[in-house]
Amino acid sequence: MAQLSLGNIKINWLCGGNFELDGGTMYGAVPKVLWQQKYPPDRDNYIKMLNAPLLVQTGEHNLIIDTGLGNKLTDKQQNIFRIYEPWSIPSDLESLGLKREDIHYVILTHGDFDHAGGVVMHNDNGSPELTFPNALHIIQEAEWYDIAHPNARSAHTYWPDNFTGLSLHDNLETVNGDREIIPRVNIRLTGGHTRGHQLVEMLGSEGCAVHLADVLPTHTHTNPLWIMAYDNFPLELIKQKEKLLPHYLERGCWFTFYHDIYMNACKIDPHGRVIHHIS
Repeated sequence: MAQLSLGNIKINWLCGGNFELDGGTMYGAVPKVLWQQKYPPDRDNYIKMLNAPLLVQTGEHNLIIDTGLGNKLTDKQQNIFRIYEPWSIPSDLESLGLKREDIHYVILTHGDFDHAGGVVMHNDNGSPELTFPNALHIIQEAEWYDIAHPNARSAHTYWPDNFTGLSLHDNLETVNGDREIIPRVNIRLTGGHTRGHQLVEMLGSEGCAVHLADVLPTHTHTNPLWIMAYDNFPLELIKQKEKLLPHYLERGCWFTFYHDIYMNACKIDPHGRVIHHIS
């Protein structure tokens, strides 16, 4: 299990259920002759992807950033998404000496099924329950509205059963823009991928890290023009990448990843090239 220490903040990557996607969708208009050199596909043009939620520990608080696919997928869905490693967050937490009930906050970068599928899990009886029953779940207000009012495109990724039991003002808090969640852990609205997509900024005593989620799905997406076919607001996303990457690069921050099979975090140079990484 990969770990990154920022002094008083420690980050571990958990297994949120790993899958395969068509490589072309992950690179949009980028020609295959270019992206396949950096992230090789199989003969069917599929690439392996992680869904790796981040466990962020500050000593006083335990936070989870995104929740993986969960354990509710049907056999058909598991075949469609080519699941090659199952969701195992509860057992991953146990290996770190934690229980599901020990999580204080869940930060959802956005509501897509591969990021929010583990908000609700099936228990041993097959009934749905909140995976982290004592956690306050944080999501942008605009994202929550879109989850509740999906359009023809987002209905295929905002699945209602991933949010069953979340109650506003009880275990769900919607925010409008930037917010400090706990000292030295902040969220910032980015938009771009979805209307309410947000990043997570972690400012430790011995370094910083930023989780850009699907604004930067892998280390191969550091070129602002390399974006996904899944991105709903591509021009806005490009603008955000042009602003965010230099901002955090100048501060020497680690860029953490959710989907990258090759590395969990990296530092980059001004040209977007990886100079240090953790895998």
